[in-house]
Amino acid sequence: MPDVPALDSLGLTVDLALAGLTVGSAAALSGIGLVVCHRATGVLNIAQGAQAMLVAYLLRDLVVVRQWPVWPAVACCLLLVSPALGVLLDVLVYRPLQRRGAGVAETTVAGIGVFVLLIGLVVLVWGSAPLGGAPSPFGGTPIALPGGHSLRPDTVAQLAAIAVLWITVAAITRFTRFGLRLRAVVDDRRLAGLAGVDADRVSAAGWAFGSLTAGLVGIALAPYLLLDPYGLPLLVMETIAVAVAARLRSIPVAVATGLALGIAQAELTRVRPSGQLLPLVQALQANLFVVALLATALLAGPGIAGEYGDRAPLPARRAGRDGAAVGGRAAGAVCLVLLLLPLGFRGNDLRSALLVPALALVLLSVVVVTGYGGQISLGQAGYAGLGSLGTALLMSGRIPGVPALPAAPALLFAVLATAPLGLLTGWPAIRRRGLALALVTFAVGTAMSRFVFQQPYATTGLTLDRPAFLAGDRAFYLAELLLLGLGLAVVHGLHRGRLGRALTAMRDHEPGAVAAGVDVPGLKLFAFVAGAALAALGGGLMGLAGRAFDAASFDPVRGLLWFAAVVVAGADSALGAVLAAALLTGLDAGTTAGVSAVAVGLLAAAIGRLPGGLAGLAERLADRRPQHRPGAPSAGAGAALAPARLTPAGRRVRALAAARRADGPPAGADP
Repeated sequence: MPDVPALDSLGLTVDLALAGLTVGSAAALSGIGLVVCHRATGVLNIAQGAQAMLVAYLLRDLVVVRQWPVWPAVACCLLLVSPALGVLLDVLVYRPLQRRGAGVAETTVAGIGVFVLLIGLVVLVWGSAPLGGAPSPFGGTPIALPGGHSLRPDTVAQLAAIAVLWITVAAITRFTRFGLRLRAVVDDRRLAGLAGVDADRVSAAGWAFGSLTAGLVGIALAPYLLLDPYGLPLLVMETIAVAVAARLRSIPVAVATGLALGIAQAELTRVRPSGQLLPLVQALQANLFVVALLATALLAGPGIAGEYGDRAPLPARRAGRDGAAVGGRAAGAVCLVLLLLPLGFRGNDLRSALLVPALALVLLSVVVVTGYGGQISLGQAGYAGLGSLGTALLMSGRIPGVPALPAAPALLFAVLATAPLGLLTGWPAIRRRGLALALVTFAVGTAMSRFVFQQPYATTGLTLDRPAFLAGDRAFYLAELLLLGLGLAVVHGLHRGRLGRALTAMRDHEPGAVAAGVDVPGLKLFAFVAGAALAALGGGLMGLAGRAFDAASFDPVRGLLWFAAVVVAGADSALGAVLAAALLTGLDAGTTAGVSAVAVGLLAAAIGRLPGGLAGLAERLADRRPQHRPGAPSAGAGAALAPARLTPAGRRVRALAAARRADGPPAGADP
């Protein structure tokens, strides 16, 4: 006779595997959409999670609020709204970028802008409170299987959808004329156009298909979750691990990875260690896709990073020197007014304004890493959260062997302890850039949020009391202004010195900077360490401003919003960080939640038409004014000499010249 406990264990294993197929099949659907969209357009659809969320909210609204029958509502969402949204994104956002040959950084920023925009729209229409009751098209009695097991009808439908999509894509790409055109567009879009292939139609079809699968994912996951404008997009975004594991090419690998991760996540619920390991294992059980995203981005990242050449990470500002000077003075005056204006506020208005200088320091870290160093970092919210949490732990005496510290020393030690952790993203940056680096930094920030900030064992019982002489909001705001001024002075000195010129050379053309003798790996590590320190300082001030540690303030989705706001304001402008902080805080405080996300999302989605962001636009407008000084460069001259219009050889020469000015000519070079 077989052992009864062994049979029970086997039955539990099978039941958990069948339950895991629900999440795994949704992840596989997401992976199919990402792979097909990338193969048709060359773009990784970062906004797929927001598209899935929008479709899920719309389905719930049609069925629960407007009392539509379920199947007509599903047909409307999947056959009309989802494909139309994909085509709209292609026409308005991505097609202009593709036609002007934009690099992966610009398309990544545009995708983040779409992500943020859709979240803001959902918050404006349906609010930020979680909503339940999302309908399931296939709800009903579970399907009985041999051995006493059962499978949910919606899981069967998802598996059938995977098979249909897989077979359909394979048949179209291998046996139809459209598949031949698709392969031609993917290989060389310009050459395919010369051969008479309508590349725009192929691209639109790819975006429509990707948006359709995003809608399927949203409808599949919504019945099992509370609809949350921040949680659901992040959950779907974590499934990018499935597509990265497939190197953005192989649908079978994406499907197998998605199903395997879903089953593994379900099976991990059987592991119940005792003692202090239990919270960590529970966090791993709930966030296996986060770990998979980090692992695949680290392991498979170089394979997808090498496809994108040596383009600068963000479009450069094109104005001449006069426009830069005038625009800089105007931006400085605006920032000064915005920072001094809250000194006349009282009550809730002043308390809301306390976030502006603190958030400006966090955004200043993005300027250092991305604007000056040329490295896309989507994980700065994690370092800000570490600064806030570290300050709270030190003030609460929660660190063994360390007595409770006053606010100022606690903040200082939290910054010093967080700065070296910048190597978590700086070290992978040595071999990665562009999309691969963006995925790594996002995964690191998400892991910090899920495994540290959201764990009760790390965040309960914390205190963040201000010093007695800074207890008042106005006094604390003045102290924040002082620290912000010091941060701006340090960053300005960094940008203007020899180190800043070396960073500029690395940003403009990394291979040229290496050839000129610049220590590129060391500069990357320095940029990430300095960025982590600035973010930690801002995060600590955010915690002290609110007198509590709030994990939601450092959510990875907010980190994406912060990154997009800095790019919109001007990634290589320190004053742009102040303007972005005032924009984010003021719009939501003065209007309603979601307005800032919509505004930032719209501008970020149009970044291809705003090189250099708002700072670059201001400089170009100022540079068009009549010049009265003899010999002053014109706007046309400034545009002609801009990095964005140089050929690759011209950018290489510019980078070599900047590197020589920074460190002197390489050994053996002619003077």
